Amino acid sequence: MQDAAYGTLLRGPRRTLHARIAETIESEFAESAESRPELLARHWTEAGIIEKAAGLWGKAGQRSLARSALVEAAEQLTRALDQIATLPGTAVVRAEQIKLQVALVNALMHVKGYAAPEPKAAVEQARQFIERAEALGEPPEDPLLLFSVLYGVWAASYVAFNGEVVRELSSQFVALAEKQRQIVPLMIGHRLMGNSLMLTGDIAAGRAHYNQAFALYDPAKHRPLAMRFGQDVGVSIFVFRALAQWMLGYPETALADADHALENAREGGHVGTLMYAQFHTSLTNILCAKYATANTQSSEVVRLADEKGAAIWKALGTMEKGCVLALSGRASEAIQMITSGIGTYRSTGSRVYLPFFLSHLSMAHAELGQFEDAWRCIDETMTAMETTNERWCEAEVHRIAGEIALKAPEADAAKPQSYFERALTVARAREARSWELRAAMSIARLWRDQGKRDEARDLLAPVYAWFSEGLDMGDLKEAKALLHALAS
Repeated sequence: MQDAAYGTLLRGPRRTLHARIAETIESEFAESAESRPELLARHWTEAGIIEKAAGLWGKAGQRSLARSALVEAAEQLTRALDQIATLPGTAVVRAEQIKLQVALVNALMHVKGYAAPEPKAAVEQARQFIERAEALGEPPEDPLLLFSVLYGVWAASYVAFNGEVVRELSSQFVALAEKQRQIVPLMIGHRLMGNSLMLTGDIAAGRAHYNQAFALYDPAKHRPLAMRFGQDVGVSIFVFRALAQWMLGYPETALADADHALENAREGGHVGTLMYAQFHTSLTNILCAKYATANTQSSEVVRLADEKGAAIWKALGTMEKGCVLALSGRASEAIQMITSGIGTYRSTGSRVYLPFFLSHLSMAHAELGQFEDAWRCIDETMTAMETTNERWCEAEVHRIAGEIALKAPEADAAKPQSYFERALTVARAREARSWELRAAMSIARLWRDQGKRDEARDLLAPVYAWFSEGLDMGDLKEAKALLHALAS
């Protein structure tokens, strides 16, 4: 009856009624007006007072983004921008338009995926807004807005992964930050440079940039930047430095960085950062053979992603859970879960980390004797690495290919050894001691089974002896046991 009565009102009286309601809320219910700007925005929208409505939709969107209500933030910010587009163009209006467009980019990154069409279009629109304002002699008062846009461009190329492009974009970001002598852009630039280098195989150089970025990080000052650059910068440094530390042969240090990342993410209260931290620290725990912890973290990613409508994070968490299943002897479930996650992940335009997930999918197929599918996945993984230049786990991919060759019915010693030797060569070239240890163990087991026990021990012993921490963890325990068996 209420809807029917409302529908009979003519446009003029309806607008007047909404304006009176909005005015009453503002004057009589100030607390509601402050805490629920979207309520006022709706009434001012229906009243036709667009300038007021746009400002309130923008306020509501920023507030939703701050409390990680990502879907609501995207909807509210879009309404604000649609209304601003109808207003006369003034310097004030253009400045507000840029600010809200950058906020929309950050909401869409988590909801749709960094490389999806919607955030990419939003980034391009923000860039055009800034260029138009600068052409009119109105550069943004906040110089970080431009860097937020540049970050969005880098993030899209990173998640879709194009190694050459992300290295070039991160270099440009750092160069501009150095030119402007601003701490925040320089800190973020070093973080981007670290990611770009590490994932393309320059692991030690990547870690050096993470260290430079971390030296500039101040939690009290920089945590609010999570709403401008996707996630908390300090957390992002910790999670990727953890991966670099593990690969370079420091597993205990890696786990310490992972723990710091989670602690900081929880303290910050930004859900986008927490999903980011849970996913990446779960990767570190997988590499350290902490499978129960990794599964708990990836399950939490899936839960939060469902709650917040963040498809890309749900896909990543799902694939990660599948990897844990593959490494825990539950191959059939692993195949189903990884395959499901990959399908959703690719639908967002994302490719980064696919070599890692596809190699684990190939392992699961091989466990079930599905060698045609296993080799298909390996071939796809190798092609992906060549196409995108994502090289951080290249040594492990070759090692896994060798293990599959060992299991295959038509196995011959030459094929697995060729893969293992390639894995060892790549690991050594990248100073990736943990990948080197795994490759050396695979060769040592192969040689042991061929009766070459002395050669196996001579290969593995110096690799194992290099490590100074984490000796009671995962691969190092296995290497110690293998060396003991070879000596007996």
